Amino acid sequence: MLKHQLIHPRINEILGRAGHHAAILIADGNYPASTKRGPNAEVVCLNLAPGVVNVAQVLRAILTAVPIDRINTMGIPDDDPYAQAGEPPVWSEYRQVVKESGLELKLEPVQKWDFYKIVDSPDHVLTVQTGDQALWANVLLTMGCRTL
Repeated sequence: MLKHQLIHPRINEILGRAGHHAAILIADGNYPASTKRGPNAEVVCLNLAPGVVNVAQVLRAILTAVPIDRINTMGIPDDDPYAQAGEPPVWSEYRQVVKESGLELKLEPVQKWDFYKIVDSPDHVLTVQTGDQALWANVLLTMGCRTL
């Protein structure tokens, strides 16, 4: 029986094969998961209905299962109409999830088109497609090393 909070068998299998520098994308419901992914990435669809499940729920579970070195969010281009609204509200929820997990990591925004380039890497091993309806809710995790 697993001791961490992540119990999805397929996600655990993929993470179990991954190693240092592997990239894990937790995608919102608007992310083009079928076309914007790395050549080695597998997609697990958890988008049951609008809002179910959301990115924060998946983030919370994954942070219990694997070491994470970096957390990138998809940054909003300055010329995007949503940029005028400031930081997406969901990012503060992610900070709270990270804090609750005991990690001292900061969210590091990466501009949208650069974010897509990073995801296109051979290191991208997993996309978890959620039904999250929040705007700019995508999170890219980089796995760290197991030290114990």
